[in-house]
Amino acid sequence: MSEAPFSSLTVLGTGLIGGSFALAVREAFPQIAVIGWDRPEVLEKAAALGAITRAASSLAEALRASQLVYIALPIGVTLDLLPEVARHAPAGTLVTDAASTKAAICRAAARHFSGRPEFLGGHPLAGRELSGIQHADVCLFRSAKYVLVRDPGTHQATPAVTSFEALLRAIGAEPVWLDADTHDWAVGIISHLPQFASVALAGVVNDETDETGLPLSLASTGLRDALRLAGSPYALWRDVCLTNRDNLVRSLDRLVQALEHLRGSLASRDLEPQFDAANQVYKSLREVD
Repeated sequence: MSEAPFSSLTVLGTGLIGGSFALAVREAFPQIAVIGWDRPEVLEKAAALGAITRAASSLAEALRASQLVYIALPIGVTLDLLPEVARHAPAGTLVTDAASTKAAICRAAARHFSGRPEFLGGHPLAGRELSGIQHADVCLFRSAKYVLVRDPGTHQATPAVTSFEALLRAIGAEPVWLDADTHDWAVGIISHLPQFASVALAGVVNDETDETGLPLSLASTGLRDALRLAGSPYALWRDVCLTNRDNLVRSLDRLVQALEHLRGSLASRDLEPQFDAANQVYKSLREVD
């Protein structure tokens, strides 16, 4: 058994991401005590899965003796909770989050955290269209990029941050350092845009389907694969819209431009370069797998 980088971990929000993180940590370092904080029925399921070793009934209790606090809650809830976490977490504790936008959270954390406890913004590029502890997976973070947020011009990691990097590598993730604004621009294109494109495509299919069930009743795996992200609930994306609006608008504008170009070129033979470029992007993603 390798030496654990932390002796105790508190997970605030034991759903898909928080539950998967807890499972992965417990597999890699079974000696780490994992305290969960969530609704009682969620904590009961997390304990049954072995994701947590103890359930906390209050936020203060959950934070009291933790060396690492992992916030895996919706963006809006995380923003609301940061002042209380900063107030109750002990000095020397590292607090990190897993929200999919970073600029708003890191700005808020800068107002409430003075280094004791210490805050580190983070975002695992891992997930599913299905949420909840029942979908938690010990393998979710393996081979996944995991963004850690560094302020521009900051190069030195503290011992606690270095330990967290080591923990991420131990559960199979690949840490990547970015500043918050660069992160939000990048995920606006590779994560948020595909989600909204999938929602829009599903809306077109739904609107075009008539009382006989056509054309949806003819669809097979191609449409299903294209619409996988459409299975994600709006509750997971509302705060993304609110905290990354400018980047999302820009990426949607780019998609509209690309679609208009395709539409305008349908009667010509000028689309081969676009298909070739699309093929290359797809091949590069397959190589990552």
